[in-house]
Amino acid sequence: MFRGGLALAAALTLAGPAAQAADFSDPTWPCVQRKVERLSAGLMWPQPLPESGPEGAAGAAADELAELLALRRVDLEAARTEVAAFAEAEGRDMALMGAVFGEVFDRLAARRTRILDGIGKFSLSQIALSEKIDAARAEMEAQMAKADPDFDRVDALEEQIDWDQRIFTDRQHTITYLCETPQLLEKRLYAIAQILAEAGREGG
Repeated sequence: MFRGGLALAAALTLAGPAAQAADFSDPTWPCVQRKVERLSAGLMWPQPLPESGPEGAAGAAADELAELLALRRVDLEAARTEVAAFAEAEGRDMALMGAVFGEVFDRLAARRTRILDGIGKFSLSQIALSEKIDAARAEMEAQMAKADPDFDRVDALEEQIDWDQRIFTDRQHTITYLCETPQLLEKRLYAIAQILAEAGREGG
């Protein structure tokens, strides 16, 4: 386990029993969920994606739909309604729906990569804070072991430890949400792929 990992592991227990199964072999990935660096559009879409999207009015409509579908605040039922309206206006064609999915995939995959990077930075910052707490505790113990301790320094260290521990714990409470977000984006992509493919197949 990495240096400072004991404090991090202790804080992770606050998130529940599943969090205790986290793998500490990669200090930049504190999540229980398996880390998948990159998603594959080919595993989600039943046909090869077109190399370029439609042009003209159809292209503009496809861009607009892709931008809408990439928004997490647009629930899947609303997404299905938007796709149906798009298919009715532009035609039920798998190549066209594939172009839309390709754009949605690029948007959400890029967002997911940024989130993975953010989780890594978050984890490293927690490790650094954990090590700072450990160092302060070691110094406080060394002071107290002296025949004539510097009690002013001990008081300052104790105050620093309390403050840093509070920050560490407060941050750790966000780890469950952070770790779930990449998976939620992946599930959304699969669902949108199914909605678009269904609309495209109806025309075939």
